[in-house]
Amino acid sequence: MKELFRSLPSVEALLRAARNIFADVPHTVLADACRKFQDTLREEIRTGAVTDPADLDVKIILPRLAHIISDSERPNLRRVINGAGVVVHTNLGRSVLAEEARQAVLLAASGYTNLEFDLETGERGSRTSLVEGLLCELTGAEAAVVVNNNASAVLLLLDTLCKGGEAVLSRGQLVEIGGSFRIPDVMARSGAALREVGTTNRTHLSDYEEALNESTRAVLWVHPSNYRVIGFHSSVPPEELAALAHAHGLPMLEDLGSGSLFDFSAWGLHDEPAVPEVIKAGIDVVTFSGDKVLGGPQAGIIVGKKEYIDRMKKNQLLRALRCDKLTLAALEATLRLYRDPERARKAIPTLRRMTALPAELEARAGELAARLGQTLSGHAECGLKADFSRVGGGAFPEQGMPTTLVCIRPSRITASELRERLLSSDPPLVGRLDRDMFQIDPRTVEEDEYALAESSLKQAFGI
Repeated sequence: MKELFRSLPSVEALLRAARNIFADVPHTVLADACRKFQDTLREEIRTGAVTDPADLDVKIILPRLAHIISDSERPNLRRVINGAGVVVHTNLGRSVLAEEARQAVLLAASGYTNLEFDLETGERGSRTSLVEGLLCELTGAEAAVVVNNNASAVLLLLDTLCKGGEAVLSRGQLVEIGGSFRIPDVMARSGAALREVGTTNRTHLSDYEEALNESTRAVLWVHPSNYRVIGFHSSVPPEELAALAHAHGLPMLEDLGSGSLFDFSAWGLHDEPAVPEVIKAGIDVVTFSGDKVLGGPQAGIIVGKKEYIDRMKKNQLLRALRCDKLTLAALEATLRLYRDPERARKAIPTLRRMTALPAELEARAGELAARLGQTLSGHAECGLKADFSRVGGGAFPEQGMPTTLVCIRPSRITASELRERLLSSDPPLVGRLDRDMFQIDPRTVEEDEYALAESSLKQAFGI
């Protein structure tokens, strides 16, 4: 063991070798990696993992060190191939931006902009005005304001209109969605008191009416997202609640969660109200996300009556919740596409993937399976299976979209081992695991990503 420790390369020797490969990596980063690697080698000597001094030669161990440094230099936020078939995958960054939105972000990031500068007057302007006109045009609302996500939108809404009073809400809508976003907790933070009415499964108009009092500030409706009560249940339609609220001089507020500007009914997706429909129904203020079914960047969008939106614009909380120029650039470009619904459907990846036809997906799955079958010959069998994709993001939770999966059955390792290896590949490939098969849904894998998926699988199988 003493001989092995004497053969251990010095940090300086490791550093000289590493510099020849990683000339652009800062010296401190390389030195730290070399010290940690030397500690690893010491531990391997102590445990008997290394027994031959020749195995400690710098030329022999350099590939290991290079791999460690390469891993440490990889960005933490990385591109991932989404083969899971969940279009708005919350854990994978939700919606993918349209090319027009990506170009808008690049433009905004590459130089100065008129973010808060009025080009007509030469005076200070408002960043809200950059997208307000488009939102009013597309939704039919009188005014609009944008914040950094829908949770912020709900917080600003309640803090402005309900603080110090009560908001009436059905017990069946006291939901918690992904990331521990709980409606009752957000209401408490806003300073508004929650007045629960009805029961979990049944709430009647009379329940709301009996709850109204001098402390009531608004009636609130919350879209249940991916939560549903089925069987013996009933709820009051928002338009009926709006009539009740207005009869008592109160605003009717609705949190849509994953709001949509597109009609998906022609593709078999129903029961998710579009924002323009909600505004037409008499709702005074509506909040929804920009990065879910809308297909844009993460943002919380608030549209509705001007008198209420103007009050929110004056709330000091808005400054803490406002969007930056990159988000606004992406959102504006996305909204402009919606002026032509068919153009939006083709250009916005979320819409394009949600409206992909089963025959198209079957053909693409067949193409990918044939390609992978040839590449993975001797390592895995590739086949096809009819199944369903999911929208994700809390939208259309009970409605699957027909698809065809590419099924990979490894011959020398388990499907679970394949999945683990694919998470370590470059780029990582995420898919579905079904017993002895790893499955890829072409709905969320573009054709120009096939080569990347193939490369990830080759890495995983060591081909």
